[in-house]
Amino acid sequence: MKTAKKEQEICIIFSRYPRPGASKTRLIPALGREGAAELQRRMTENVVDEASRLATQAPVHVELAMAGASQDEMEVWLGRHLPWQEQVGLDLGGRMAFAFAQAFGRGFERVVLVGADCPGVSTDILAQAFQELRQKELVLGPARDGGYYLMGLSRPNPSLFVNISWGSDNVLAQTMAAARKLSLQTILLANLVDVDRPQDLDGLPQALVGKLP
Repeated sequence: MKTAKKEQEICIIFSRYPRPGASKTRLIPALGREGAAELQRRMTENVVDEASRLATQAPVHVELAMAGASQDEMEVWLGRHLPWQEQVGLDLGGRMAFAFAQAFGRGFERVVLVGADCPGVSTDILAQAFQELRQKELVLGPARDGGYYLMGLSRPNPSLFVNISWGSDNVLAQTMAAARKLSLQTILLANLVDVDRPQDLDGLPQALVGKLP
């Protein structure tokens, strides 16, 4: 595994193993169990591809933070070359806080956590996030549902994950309010669509939605 001695920046992709019936459950009424899981797989692979492309252009370490996966399943799916860890925490905020703490504890200086549910995430957006973190303390990628698809930090700040209504349309606003209280220098990236609900499927790239089970 690559270490922070060479790379000061890490991109952690948050996702869930694409198991039918246990992933993208809010999309099951529209896509079925198999279709929802397949879309989860495709979207995760899309973000992995974009982050991996960035890693060929800059010294950025890439790894996954997964829920609901085993070592054997991950190796069959994505091979052995891509490091991954199980998500740890009681809720999304706890899992994110843990991932950030672990990364900073390993010596990384700039940490970007990106969700796998946003097809609009690109190599350029990830590169911009790291560039902004060289001057700012907090970078957020706002999602149109009121949350965010990306968070970047240049130092640990667990207070950003306290008293947030996870899963609501107030996540971004509450996080921005917490950042203001902490006097964090913050910048917002492009506003993109997170795919969580059937209405979010409109306009998705054909490569993601074509020939779903």
